[in-house]
Amino acid sequence: MLPTFRESLDNVKESIYTLGKNLVEANEVILESLKQCDKTKFEDAKKYLKNISNKTNDIDNEIIKILALYSPEARDLRRVVAYLKIVHEIQRAYSNTRNFIRGFNDICDDLDLETINEYAIPMQTSTIKALKISIEMVNVEDADELQDMYEDVLIEENKADDLYEMIERNLIAQAENSSTNFEKFHKMLRALRKGEKIANRAISIANLLLYIEVGGSLNS
Repeated sequence: MLPTFRESLDNVKESIYTLGKNLVEANEVILESLKQCDKTKFEDAKKYLKNISNKTNDIDNEIIKILALYSPEARDLRRVVAYLKIVHEIQRAYSNTRNFIRGFNDICDDLDLETINEYAIPMQTSTIKALKISIEMVNVEDADELQDMYEDVLIEENKADDLYEMIERNLIAQAENSSTNFEKFHKMLRALRKGEKIANRAISIANLLLYIEVGGSLNS
């Protein structure tokens, strides 16, 4: 017996939520790693990122089956299309997280503790808050509550953006006053930029989840 449309959609939602929770956990481990510049913990974060391509492909295939079997319309179609795009955003966030781990492993010893404490740790804290809220939005259907949560994600994403800009100015100033090869500072900025992009993905996910309930333009 084939599952009903609602059961199939709930299965997709649950799979998306699980992917999102793993993403949050990986970034929480990264935060602890930053506090101690602990490369072992950076490696531990990777276990939450395994087999992402297979997992997202499985969800994409389930969504395609839903479209083929049930031909949803109106709001149901909006939800299915948004879920498809959310899976893509989560996959990009996973990629950003993996690249952040790889990049920070290379530059952690070169980045001074003051810069980590003043900028990198608060940036990662805001990124985690943005991710947590956006993933919890998956299970919320009240439009007003979703709007409030979206605004909270936007606040944290803006904080992460602002902190990255501060790091960028700080490292550029250090590079200009240093005899060290600028390549070292470029590697630092490239690694930290990957961390900031994770928060960008969170606001995209939140925007799509808000779109499901209130409609409007699909910008993500």
